[in-house]
Amino acid sequence: MLDKLRHFISDVVSPAGHENRTFADNDYRLAATALLIHVISLDGEPSETEKRKLHALLEYRFDLDPGTADKLIADATLVEGEAVDLYHFTSIIMRSVNEEGRLRIIEMMWELVFADGHVTEFEDNIVWRAADLLGISQRERLNLKHRVADSRLTPDEAT
Repeated sequence: MLDKLRHFISDVVSPAGHENRTFADNDYRLAATALLIHVISLDGEPSETEKRKLHALLEYRFDLDPGTADKLIADATLVEGEAVDLYHFTSIIMRSVNEEGRLRIIEMMWELVFADGHVTEFEDNIVWRAADLLGISQRERLNLKHRVADSRLTPDEAT
């Protein structure tokens, strides 16, 4: 019933929005990308580094060409802006993705969190909440965080 109310409200707010989208509401890639967009938007406008990292992750993890990744980002930006909480996205992912895939989504979130070189408490909290809703244990979430942090090159190492 609540979903019907949300759809009604979103149709009133942007009636043509659903017609112009490439990805369906129940596509786990749309839900995952909306979570990723939420992460990079927490501290204001996403940086160019975060945008490039998002695009690269979507192409690699979802095996998308650049144009399809652009469409996915556009669709996810629209639905993320309409969302009132993380549950809508995580429930779609829970129904569609096995544990290994959910771990990869949390790993992608960490990769975006670390893309700008630092982790804010808001970013850490969002990943924690998403992981909890996705049935990922605290241990696994922290292991992924440390693995991503350890795999990052420092600026000195990159040259």
